[in-house]
Amino acid sequence: MTPYYRPLAMSDPHRPAGALTLAGGWCWFDRVERIERDGRRALIAARDLPAPVAARLTAPRLPLAGLDLSRPRIMGILNVTPDSFSDGGLYRGDAGVAHALGMAGQGADILDIGGESTRPGAAEVSEAEELARTRPVIAAIRAECAVPVSIDTRRAAVARAAVAAGAGLVNDVSAFTHDASMTTAVAQAGVAACLMHAQGTPATMQDDPRYEDVTLDVYDYLEARLQACEAAGIARGRLLVDPGIGFGKTLQHNVTLLRHLSIYHGLGCGILLGASRKRFIGTLGGAEAARGRMPGSVAVAMWGVAQGVQVLRVHDVAETRQALSLHMTLSGASGHND
Repeated sequence: MTPYYRPLAMSDPHRPAGALTLAGGWCWFDRVERIERDGRRALIAARDLPAPVAARLTAPRLPLAGLDLSRPRIMGILNVTPDSFSDGGLYRGDAGVAHALGMAGQGADILDIGGESTRPGAAEVSEAEELARTRPVIAAIRAECAVPVSIDTRRAAVARAAVAAGAGLVNDVSAFTHDASMTTAVAQAGVAACLMHAQGTPATMQDDPRYEDVTLDVYDYLEARLQACEAAGIARGRLLVDPGIGFGKTLQHNVTLLRHLSIYHGLGCGILLGASRKRFIGTLGGAEAARGRMPGSVAVAMWGVAQGVQVLRVHDVAETRQALSLHMTLSGASGHND
């Protein structure tokens, strides 16, 4: 079977000769973990990678939705819902627009607008309700702000309406599997998209999630979805992938995925990490309330940056921006070297 390759991402300013740049970004690597489905693992030099694998791992990621992915980007979360796990009911209508503009002022590079909760156990809302929640807010944000907007939806009709209102990215937690017409809608619109891995639906996904190997199973799923998009005319360079932290995963599954995040650079596109305020952070960090998980969320986001993740989807924009500025400066990735 074809092996998998996980680059050991580094960002120290003292980069050895022969090291390769990871995804055209701020990290480099000179060693790679070679992983087999039968459990065998070996550390190899980056120079010994097969040429097609090296090309995928090193190729600069194309700009998408107005974002240059050669440095980390912050996606601010706006849930215009009554029942999202962290901030349900707080930011509907005018309050949502104001919160979005506030996040833009705090340094968000893109704003992700969602009108349907996908928390564990959540029930579906109607298409009409999701449209009513999201379309006016997106239009109002775009009228006031130049920051790009993403629509967090599983429905093609909602995606089309959002794009018409000014959204430049479709963020689908089902990776275009919930609505069969989503792939066509995105292909025709010519916008960017994010494909996320989830096991099951929001209503059932945390009942009893199981994997043969969570890291590799998620990788294979995302590769298959990328290929389906390419077959429909959506170039891989227009896509992000998201391993789906918390979507059909146990605490250990989440930890394992985070430890192996850099493997997903092998898919040849940008990576989005959405771990902000999720339950595993509260469990490991001792914060029962979702709104008390900011410090742990920032820590996980900075771990993602250290693994070369290009887009951080977060609730706490100002805190993440401050941490990111320090992380990039201290690692030498910002250009402030001694």
